Amino acid sequence: MTAPRIATVERTTKESSVFVQINLDGSGVIDIATGVPFFEHMMSQLGKHAGFDLTIKTTGDVEVDSHHTVEDTSLAFGQALREALGDKAGIRRFGDAMVPLDEVLVQAAVDLSGRPYLVHRQPEIVELIGTFDTTLGRHIWESIVAEARIALHVRVLEGRNAHHVFEAQFKAVARALRDAVALDGRVSGVPSTKGVL
Repeated sequence: MTAPRIATVERTTKESSVFVQINLDGSGVIDIATGVPFFEHMMSQLGKHAGFDLTIKTTGDVEVDSHHTVEDTSLAFGQALREALGDKAGIRRFGDAMVPLDEVLVQAAVDLSGRPYLVHRQPEIVELIGTFDTTLGRHIWESIVAEARIALHVRVLEGRNAHHVFEAQFKAVARALRDAVALDGRVSGVPSTKGVL
């Protein structure tokens, strides 16, 4: 019987207060409130399609803009993911997915390597989706990768609608993570010749 892969992270700064709880072996139960509706929609996609139970509660200085709220929440999510993985014994480690959403096609690949690295490619899109600043897209992935300490490649192969371009990325990363965190009965210990990830 493996220990529950659950983590809770609280992050408080002068700009935001963040609570994140994640269960890697959940069933996609989502409870997210950040004051940034489009970001909530995207993080809901991530939790649901990864099969994580995910609770996020953030209050931030959204009267300034959404940057601090989105950044701090993404950092806390990445930290929670890392902590929930523990020593990573028995995981598959690698995951990849190809996800279509109407005219958009996104490829995502992840290595739970312990080394943060991001490659992110997407076409030029409009600067706003509603009131959401789309330049935060890459920064979300940068923040998650930095704290989760994973290697992540995200490539938008086709697409033009900004909402679809964002949503397909979150779904593709979710599916890649779902595979990477999965326990593999053929793996004993940590899946690395170094003996540590």
